Amino acid sequence: MESVRVMREQEEHKVLSPYAAFSDCSLGRDINEKECDIRTCFERDRDRIIHSKAFRRLSGKTQVFLTPQGDHYRTRLTHTLEVSQIARTIARALKLNESLTEAIALGHDLGHTPFGHAGERALDKATKIIGFSHHEQSLRVVEILEEKNGHSLNLTQEVRDGIVNHRSSGKPSTLEGCVVRYADKIAYVNHDIDDAIRGNIIKESDIPREYVEVLGNSLSERLNTLIHDVVETSLGTDSVNMSEKVANALSGLRKYMFANVYTSPIAKGQEKKAERMVEFLFEYYKEHSGELPDDLRKHIETGDGVEFTENHLYSEMELIERRTERAVCDYIAGMTDRFAVTKFNEIMVPQGWNIY
Repeated sequence: MESVRVMREQEEHKVLSPYAAFSDCSLGRDINEKECDIRTCFERDRDRIIHSKAFRRLSGKTQVFLTPQGDHYRTRLTHTLEVSQIARTIARALKLNESLTEAIALGHDLGHTPFGHAGERALDKATKIIGFSHHEQSLRVVEILEEKNGHSLNLTQEVRDGIVNHRSSGKPSTLEGCVVRYADKIAYVNHDIDDAIRGNIIKESDIPREYVEVLGNSLSERLNTLIHDVVETSLGTDSVNMSEKVANALSGLRKYMFANVYTSPIAKGQEKKAERMVEFLFEYYKEHSGELPDDLRKHIETGDGVEFTENHLYSEMELIERRTERAVCDYIAGMTDRFAVTKFNEIMVPQGWNIY
């Protein structure tokens, strides 16, 4: 009797678009594994991401607004879930592989820093040698840092490709990865507007009419327009795109958000403090690498997981410095906002003591 997985893989060839990524045609994993009897390879990847520690930590990481006074503002986790929902809707309509799309969406921000993009900027600035970007760090999380039974998550190549290429400038190798790339932008622009209105930074009536007339004058209308446009523009083709008119409106709306929200002193008043905190933590742990967790100290000592592929011969001192920067980045990027503040206070604020 054929397994449930095999039957479902065969069903994919009957119902999905010829441009979809088929589970039984996956490029596979770096380490071969016995297949699950029930789940496809992409469903296993999705489940591994959901059960990872890095995924759980997203609930404690800032999306855009630092320390907002209210329970309804987005976190990095709720952003991820909204991206996943939008991406799945588009993938299903285009008859693409929904499980692959979902896995990429759920994993795309696993490497994000505490304090949102302020933390990312600070960590990139603090590194003198290797630099930092959250999309590359997300790949490090699933390939190296997050362990399952003593090994990495060992995700399929398609999922890893979608994770590292989810930025606007990325070039995913699958249409499912392209869907997530659009869904990420659709999600953050619209939910950031919603949060900004909730925080009295802007009003719905402030949004320029030229964008409202194309996209709609509410969160639900804008999401509906953008999702429908991607589906209608891409259906039956071998690419994922938006129409020029809607893409220009979304781009204009994004520029409006940068000018009026992302640089607003109300929304960003605490960012400089957060940036200085991240920079301080980086310098501290670089000088006190012995205080890093055991696994990261081992990375510095052995080079496991932090070797560099540049065509250059480094001295031992240079290698140690590069490994140290990488390990410190791994540690700080994995912190939640609260944990980063706690560590800063432990280092900088005098602690009570007891002579007895």
